[in-house]
Amino acid sequence: MAGKVFFSVSMSLDGFIAPAAPEELMGRQWMELQRWVFPQRFFRANLKLGEGGEEGRDNDILQETFERTGASVMGKRMFDAGAQAWPEEAPFHTPVFVVTHEKRDPWVRPGGTTFHFVNDGIEPALARAREAAGDRDVRIAGGGATILEYVNAGLVDEFSIALSPVLFGTGIRLFEGVDAGRVALEPVRAEPSPRVTHLAYAVREHG
Repeated sequence: MAGKVFFSVSMSLDGFIAPAAPEELMGRQWMELQRWVFPQRFFRANLKLGEGGEEGRDNDILQETFERTGASVMGKRMFDAGAQAWPEEAPFHTPVFVVTHEKRDPWVRPGGTTFHFVNDGIEPALARAREAAGDRDVRIAGGGATILEYVNAGLVDEFSIALSPVLFGTGIRLFEGVDAGRVALEPVRAEPSPRVTHLAYAVREHG
């Protein structure tokens, strides 16, 4: 188990990572939250949006996050929303393990992304992702409920947040329902860019 388990999200200043309603996932608030991502050269290249784009620390962080990820895990809600929004060549280019209750055959997409559906819990999904990732890391891609399950189970090693200058008011909070008594954090990095503030933490158990 050479790789680490991590998550990396954009978060509003009042603690939300997504709107409450799935149909708003690509809506105005969400677009404002993610606004720092869209101009970046790496993002544009990965989604085949054309030449050009910004280079700098924001771009480097996007690229570093992508390059360290050997496999991803996500919840069914995120998969359902993303399946409508991702291009045919989904932006992961690695195996993705979807935590679900249904049995379903793997869904192979062009460009190296294959979605595997795991219906026996978060730990088996992570075990399969670790095996697929080899010596690279496993990213818990989301959504918020799935990230929280892994945090509360003590299965996350570290995480990063791009703190965006946006207020949501309502929505899905990143740490709503966290088992705070067992999670201790150590700051790793705090790095402002012109668009967001990048925060990174290592996770360890209390006690």
